[in-house]
Amino acid sequence: MGLRSFPFEPRIKKVLESIGDNALMLKVKTGELDHLGLLYERYKRPLFGYFYHMNNDKMLAEDLVQAVFMRVIKYKHSFRGDGKFKTWVFHIARNVNTDHHKKHKNYTDDIEDEHNELPEMETGIHAKEEQLTQMERALTMLDKDKRELLTLSKLKSMKYREIGELYDSTESAIKVKVFRAMQALKKQYEALEMTE
Repeated sequence: MGLRSFPFEPRIKKVLESIGDNALMLKVKTGELDHLGLLYERYKRPLFGYFYHMNNDKMLAEDLVQAVFMRVIKYKHSFRGDGKFKTWVFHIARNVNTDHHKKHKNYTDDIEDEHNELPEMETGIHAKEEQLTQMERALTMLDKDKRELLTLSKLKSMKYREIGELYDSTESAIKVKVFRAMQALKKQYEALEMTE
């Protein structure tokens, strides 16, 4: 009998995709590193978006995503499985971002390059291109903390409770901070509209 493709391969793929993030990470924790590939596939895009929105640099965002997964391997023993993997991995991402900027002291939050565009603002609304560009500019002009809160809550769709875990804060405190960040974004957007 000759070699032929394995008939159950699509079903196996479907089963693997249905395994939760925590279950996969617990397998990684026990040394089954091949399961990390699926977690990487699930989280590379959200992490890239987070890093890109924080730094406006595609190459840096790609490098930092890799750094996150290197740390996932390095600190796999610290994953307990009682919280969400998503929260844990974004906590690592925040640390990777902070550590990168501590290492490169010449970093500035004042990003002036208007030609850097954010990848896919996942709003589902077909806004006019100039309004979208204006909103992206307004977002980059916010201070790092407000930009991060809006990126996590609005662009990465994290729940306030999850963000609270990242910030070691309460859900209600995060709601207030996100509200203030939205107000600051609106004010910045309106200021940009007036200057044009």
